[in-house]
Amino acid sequence: MNFRDFLGQLEGEKKIVKVSKEVDPHIEMAAVMNELLEAPTMFENVKGYPDYNVVGGLCSSRELIAKGLGVPVENLLLKIVDALNNPKEPDLVEHAPCQEIVIKKDDVDLEKLPIMFHLKGDGGPYITSGVAIIRDPETGRNACYHRLMRIGKDRFVARLIEKRQTHKTYGKTEGDLEIAICIGNSMAVLIAASLGPPSGVDELMIADALSKTTLTKCLTKDLEVPVECEIVLEGRITRTQTEEGPFVDLTNTRDILRQQPVIEIDCITHRKNPIYQALLPGQKEHKALMGMPKEPTIFNEVRKEVTCKNVLITEGGCSWLHAIVQIKKEDEGDALKAAEAAYRGHPSLKNCIVVGEDVDIYDPNAIEWAIATRVQPHKDIVIKENQPSSSLDPSAEKPEGKKAITSKLLIDATTPFGKEGDYRTVEYPKIDLGDYL
Repeated sequence: MNFRDFLGQLEGEKKIVKVSKEVDPHIEMAAVMNELLEAPTMFENVKGYPDYNVVGGLCSSRELIAKGLGVPVENLLLKIVDALNNPKEPDLVEHAPCQEIVIKKDDVDLEKLPIMFHLKGDGGPYITSGVAIIRDPETGRNACYHRLMRIGKDRFVARLIEKRQTHKTYGKTEGDLEIAICIGNSMAVLIAASLGPPSGVDELMIADALSKTTLTKCLTKDLEVPVECEIVLEGRITRTQTEEGPFVDLTNTRDILRQQPVIEIDCITHRKNPIYQALLPGQKEHKALMGMPKEPTIFNEVRKEVTCKNVLITEGGCSWLHAIVQIKKEDEGDALKAAEAAYRGHPSLKNCIVVGEDVDIYDPNAIEWAIATRVQPHKDIVIKENQPSSSLDPSAEKPEGKKAITSKLLIDATTPFGKEGDYRTVEYPKIDLGDYL
């Protein structure tokens, strides 16, 4: 299902809020989205940008993501796991809706895009939902996210996270590195770009496995982009660097200022009547797109060791730092094996709780109950000190010029193997209240 088909489905089901009042993309629009709790929202009267509608909130829940992929929410994890493990080569065509309108180098003006300024104190207007596509000479095509702060009519400064694929490719490239930034993407492309598979695994092939994703060649770069995205910015990551930030990150705290590379845009293409896709930093949609796609990578690692039933990256853990892993326990050491594998599947993980099949991992009360009734801290909790940390954790130690350091917590909240009967809960009989009231 492409971007516009999904919008049409939401509109048909009356599940998208339409705002006809004029709204300013400078701070006001983000505030409206936040007050609406990031419900899918279409802004039809964008102050200063009569040619654009702006939409946000499309990925703000598991239910919306599942709907966008055309699967029941209970099948979402396995759908993504299957696509991750069985990518497909997309078709390539010459003519594409995303190239209906072409703006060449001399006419490029990023100030004509309704790029949102989210919060007072931000370094500038930011693109937050753009999928960036590059090509590595050794590992091939890569699609991922980079926040992009506009710093001129044809320039952004991009946050390239150290040791991620774009940063590695940029580091070994002489001169500029070609990049295409796609805005207004299908759910399949959005999720695939979030996954962070092993180097050499093509995210756009994963997208095609999730839902048909046809590609076309860029007009000025040797790159391919989804034919039905709304807007494509074709450019180069240059050797020039400048200050990026401040910006609110996943933990809803401000990230630090850094010297980062400048991207120069050489060409813009877009659909007729383009729709700009927005995403609130540090909020539900950001968390869903960044955290949930780590569940399949954890699932794949855990099932190499034990029988894994389900994985949840928790919203309370900033959708990044905490995970619940559900297993079928078949040996006393399975919980520890599962937790260790989870950290391999998502190295930024800080705390991992392992539970059995009888615990609803989507119910925080059930998780706390499992810890209360099945955990003896002196033997069921493991603390690992001096572990590599996510830079997103404000509590981590961050030595100058070195990787952040944290302690990691492993909690075995499963029942002791062979003693499940001792931990069985009771259930009251079901009755029909109509017989009594």
